[in-house]
Amino acid sequence: MSNEITLLALRLFVEVAATGNFTATAKRRGLPPSSVSRHIQGLEQALGQKLLYRHTRAVTLTDTGVAYLSEVRDALAALDIATDRVAGAASEPRGLLRINAPVAFGRRHIAPLLAGYQARFPQVEVELTLTDAVVDPVAEGMDVTLRIGVLKDSSLTARKLAAQRYVACGSPTYLDSRGRPGSPEELERHNCLLYKGVSGRERWHFRDSTSDFRNHEVHGNLTSNNAESLVEAALQHQGLVLFPTWLLHDNLRAGRLEAVMQDHVAAVDTVVHDIHVIHAENRLRSFKLLSFRDYLFERIGTPPYWDGGVQVGPAKASLTP
Repeated sequence: MSNEITLLALRLFVEVAATGNFTATAKRRGLPPSSVSRHIQGLEQALGQKLLYRHTRAVTLTDTGVAYLSEVRDALAALDIATDRVAGAASEPRGLLRINAPVAFGRRHIAPLLAGYQARFPQVEVELTLTDAVVDPVAEGMDVTLRIGVLKDSSLTARKLAAQRYVACGSPTYLDSRGRPGSPEELERHNCLLYKGVSGRERWHFRDSTSDFRNHEVHGNLTSNNAESLVEAALQHQGLVLFPTWLLHDNLRAGRLEAVMQDHVAAVDTVVHDIHVIHAENRLRSFKLLSFRDYLFERIGTPPYWDGGVQVGPAKASLTP
């Protein structure tokens, strides 16, 4: 391959640049690491330029590699879209659809929808990646990314899937024994189970229908970086949790958890943390992306199905910060 650039070599180069690792790319592709390295070396030889610095634990891009990566990613995206259009005869989505979502949200609300989507569009193969790390959808080659939180300005296209609404709750058994707080100030005498993510421990904010959000100091005997573990602790009568309705709705409807302070709106920040579907703008022409995005909005609904029958905050108050 000393004088020829292959499509596989270009795809492997993009993936190695995203992962920073030959082994990870090899596992993803089902290839030996030596094969991945050989393709990249052949690409560099064909170009006459070094694209990657190879370190013991990681691989980084040279200045030439950075510039080349930007051009190659756009070219491969355009090629994939053109292939989708021709292969699908402009009618039926097909090909590999890569989806990324946060772990808990993806497991609860994306994974259960995939069987129905693929039954409707059997020519689409799905690769679902669940991670709470903020990934670069373009660098990672994702077609669709679900992201929760504040979106930074970028060249990506974002569409709001749903507002994220929070509720403070505990098990009826816990509330019977410790009392039901009627105001945020009363949380001082409760065991509050706290989530601690990459940005540190989440703060609990509340407001009523006439006030602004205010942070209230809360304390408890359990902190975790896994939200579902804290929900399980609440189900075991250990204390109160503050989480979005998409995480709590089934337990609230079943009566296993009971919402408190319904005359207040709750949040973990003073800015909006909504749920968005994001993707590169040029992928809007992809039939498989459009078909999944439309299917997702159809199945989630407006308001989202997890908010159906779940009362959150005072009726006259806005439900978002």
